[in-house]
Amino acid sequence: MTEPDPVLSEFPEYDENFRAGFASFVGRPNAGKSTLTNALVGEKVAITSSKPQTTRHTIRGIVHRPQTPERPGAQLVLVDTPGLHRPRTLLGSRLNDLVVDTLSEVDVVGFCIPADEKVGPGDRFIAGQLTKVSHKPVVALVTKVDKIPKDQLAEQLIAVDQLGREHLAGEKKQAEGFTAIIPVSAVKGEQVDVVADKLIAMMPKSPPLYPTGELTDEPEVVMVAELVREAALEDVRDELPHSIAVTVEEMNPREDRPADKPLLDIHATIHVERDSQKGIIIGKGGSRLKAIGAQAREGIVKLLGTPVYLDLHVKVTKEWQRDAKKLNRLGF
Repeated sequence: MTEPDPVLSEFPEYDENFRAGFASFVGRPNAGKSTLTNALVGEKVAITSSKPQTTRHTIRGIVHRPQTPERPGAQLVLVDTPGLHRPRTLLGSRLNDLVVDTLSEVDVVGFCIPADEKVGPGDRFIAGQLTKVSHKPVVALVTKVDKIPKDQLAEQLIAVDQLGREHLAGEKKQAEGFTAIIPVSAVKGEQVDVVADKLIAMMPKSPPLYPTGELTDEPEVVMVAELVREAALEDVRDELPHSIAVTVEEMNPREDRPADKPLLDIHATIHVERDSQKGIIIGKGGSRLKAIGAQAREGIVKLLGTPVYLDLHVKVTKEWQRDAKKLNRLGF
C-alpha cells in the first residue's frame, strides 16, 4: 500500500481539472519582473529596486488559486530570473546562462517590456535569446503602464507586437509572434488578475506542486541575504549596485533566551570591490550602514516572524565579478 502524497493531502479540493506548472519572467534589467512576481503572489518574495541587475537568483513565487464552482483550482509557480543583458563580466555571463537554463524547464515565458521605455536593442537581444528555447509559448507583459498616458500605451503595444512578429514568428513557428500581449501595472494592481488567468490557462493539468500556503521555496538564508542587499542598494551611486554582494555567515537562535522571547542572531557581510565603495556603504560615522541594518532588519523580522539581532560588516573582495573562484564562494 502506497503512502498518501503529502502535497495532495494539503489539497482536499484537488480534482482532475486542477492545473499547475511553471512560468518564468524575463526582460532586460529593471523591467518590473520582481514587482510583478510579488503582486501575483500577494507577498514579497523577490527584492525590488530602481537599480538594474537587482535580481541575481531564480526565485520561485507560488500563486495558489482555490477551486470554486465556476473554475478549477490552480497553482502557478513563478520563476523570477535575473535580467537578460549583453554581459560585460563573468558574473553577467553566468546570470544569462542561468536564465536560459531556467527557460528550458518552464511551461510558459512572460517577456516583460516596460511601457515607459521604447523597444530597443536590449529587447531585441532578449527576443533573439528566446529562440534558444523553442516550443515555449511567449506572452508579452507590458509593465509599468501607470507611468504613461493611454495614447502612448497604444503606440507601445504596436511596437511590442512588431517585435514579436519580427523575432519570434519564424523561429518559434508562431505566425502571430507573441501568444498574447497584456498591459499591466503591478504597482497599481491593474490587469494583474488578467496576467494570472492567462498564465494559468497555459499550465498543464497536474496535481499541486507545493503545499497550501507556501509562497516560495527560496531558502531563508538566501532571502535574508537578498533583503540586506536590497537595503544596501537604496540611494547608492549608479556604478555601485553591480559591485554589491551579500553573504550570511551565521544565522542561529540565541541560546540564553526564554522560549517566549526568542532572538535570532544574524551575522552578514556586504562585499564590495573597492575601498572607495566600502566608504560609501559605511557612510559618515557609520550612518549609512546603520540605515541599511535598520531597513533590512524590518524586512527580515516580517519574513521570519521573530525578532532578530543583525550584525553587518563590509568587506572589500576585489574584482569578485570577474573572478571565478570568488564568484563560487559568493554563491554564483
